Amino acid sequence: MKITKTDETNLQIIQQYQKSEGAKADAEKKVLGSAAAPEEKVDLSTTARDIQKLKSAISELPETRDARVQELKAQVDKGAYKVDAEKLAEKIVGEALIDIFA
Repeated sequence: MKITKTDETNLQIIQQYQKSEGAKADAEKKVLGSAAAPEEKVDLSTTARDIQKLKSAISELPETRDARVQELKAQVDKGAYKVDAEKLAEKIVGEALIDIFA
C-alpha cells in the first residue's frame, strides 16, 4: 500500500480551482465594464397605473361630505332625524360577525 502526501495534492487542486474562479470573475468584470452603465427601469402594468390613478383621485376627495353632514345636523336640530332600529341592529351584528370571522 502506497500512501502519498495528500496535503500537496489537495493544495494544488484548491489553487487550480481558485485560479479558474478568479479568471471567470475577471472575464465577467470585463464584460460588465465594457457594457454601458445599466439603467434602472420600472415597467408598470396597466392595472398598476389604474390603481395609482384611483389612489390619487381618492386622496383628493374630502374626508367628509360637508353637504350631507349639514343636512343631518339640520334634521337633528329640527327633531326630524329618525333612526331605523332594524337597520342599525343589522349593521352592528354584521360588523361583529366580520370581526369574529376575519
